[in-house]
Amino acid sequence: MRNLNFHHLYYFWVVAKEGHLTRAAEQLHVSQSALSSQIRQLQDQLGHELFSRDGRSLRLTEVGYLVLEYAESIFNLGSELLALTESGDLQRLQRLRIGSVATLSRNFQENFLRPVIGEAKVKLIIRSASLEELLEQLKVHKLDLILSNRAVAADSSTPWRCQQVAQQSVCIVGPPGKAAKRFRFPQDLGTLPLILPGPSSDIRSQFDLMCEQLGVEVDPYAEVEDMAMLRLLTRDSGGLAVVPEVVVQDELQSGRLQKYRVLENVVECFYAITAKRHFELVALNTLLEQSLASMQATAP
Repeated sequence: MRNLNFHHLYYFWVVAKEGHLTRAAEQLHVSQSALSSQIRQLQDQLGHELFSRDGRSLRLTEVGYLVLEYAESIFNLGSELLALTESGDLQRLQRLRIGSVATLSRNFQENFLRPVIGEAKVKLIIRSASLEELLEQLKVHKLDLILSNRAVAADSSTPWRCQQVAQQSVCIVGPPGKAAKRFRFPQDLGTLPLILPGPSSDIRSQFDLMCEQLGVEVDPYAEVEDMAMLRLLTRDSGGLAVVPEVVVQDELQSGRLQKYRVLENVVECFYAITAKRHFELVALNTLLEQSLASMQATAP
């Protein structure tokens, strides 16, 4: 039985991802000729061409794509193994690495993580970045879970598990007092100062569609992508805002803000994104199970 040269396979993997021999050689700190020789040896061993030339770039052949799928699985599994063994104890690993989309509500994150916050055996590591950056980290097992308000689809090279873990109502909120009693929906949407989530938000898309159906034109004086900033502006501006209730839950409870109206057909969904693992984390399973139970308990 022939043994596969994983050193050659790793070089192929890097070249396939870069799509360019020179850039791959720079990344691997080897000469271009040495790298080319390694790829040729792998092709000879497998008995198939893995690349075809397209100008200065390299394109994968049909067999090349097949080999890349295997290489992705092999080296991602290796990354998972390294991440697990860093703790020195596979059976009692309790480090939980959470990635959160940078614009996500901090209140939602805290509510979701509450079951493991303060647990002596769980070490939480929380990182924020764009969803695309976080998915790259999850792919190589540098994260255990991503919290996002956008769903992602899996494919053969990225078999994500995307599970809805919460759904929050979206409200119009503003200063407490007489203004709330005088508010007329939907007429006042087009006349009062209004803060909205940014155009890329799912909430914004739902809100714009609702306004179109109601025949109301809205000209917001502020559009905010980041939920933490949206919360501050809502609290301090004296205007109205369209915001998920969870974002301003503390201000609503304290009476600093008042709920003017719940928008029945506008909601924000939250998702937990994970990757398939060979070793399941107890703390991670606890979070997912409790969030699922909470969703089922509040379902109509």
